[in-house]
Amino acid sequence: MRWMRKIVIAVSAVVAVVGSFIGSGAAGGTPIAEAADGALSASSTAIAPGGPAFGIWSVIYVGLIAFAVWQFLPRTADRARHDRLAVPATLSLLLNAAWILSVQFGYLWLSEPIIVALLGVLAWAFVVLRRTRPSGRLEALITDGTFGLYLGWVCVATAANTAAVLTAAGFRGFGLGQDVWGVVVAAVAGLVGVLVAVTGRGRIAPTLSLGWGLAWVAIARLDGPLVSVPTAVTAVGATAVVVVVTLVARARAGWAARPAGLRTA
Repeated sequence: MRWMRKIVIAVSAVVAVVGSFIGSGAAGGTPIAEAADGALSASSTAIAPGGPAFGIWSVIYVGLIAFAVWQFLPRTADRARHDRLAVPATLSLLLNAAWILSVQFGYLWLSEPIIVALLGVLAWAFVVLRRTRPSGRLEALITDGTFGLYLGWVCVATAANTAAVLTAAGFRGFGLGQDVWGVVVAAVAGLVGVLVAVTGRGRIAPTLSLGWGLAWVAIARLDGPLVSVPTAVTAVGATAVVVVVTLVARARAGWAARPAGLRTA
């Protein structure tokens, strides 16, 4: 049964990587930023990150392939942790590919429930990893690090995707303007980052990718056809808050893990 789990994850990882290859335009398809009439480009909405932000996918995909290989090593063959992670990990890989294909074929409306489901299964994976312990630093880097980066980035991607879908559907923000909505969404993304930092006891990886995404939102709003200084300032402020909360949560988790005698010394 465990061998079947390993094979399914490995195949799903290959599907996700092939999907990313198609989504990048390398296989002759349209790059994601240009697909669906440019609905996901850096100038489409006030919360869209700059193009270079998407380079983080390369790091995430390398991590996912490493995770797929890691589970085949003898030291991880009988680990209950990987058994519990198998379903959300597999679903995340398949949903990733499904999201790319939905955008590539112009079904932007379909991309929204897919990316929301992706965010949900990554939150599930995050809970599994938080409640179990890695065998060592290497597994923590490969497994916890990869899925942490994955979760943090998809938090930002979900916000950008939702804004793109609503804009493409003709939603004009009740007349409030791009600055107001940009500030609101950037602030909400920051609150999500704070929630992840607190519940994850200060895990670094989600903060890195979420901060990376928000930083590129700020950069995109300070240059180009869709300038919004309030959104840029809010994105930078949200990133700073998430970083501070992460460091505090991490310090508190480390303090709580110390023997009682040392805590009171």
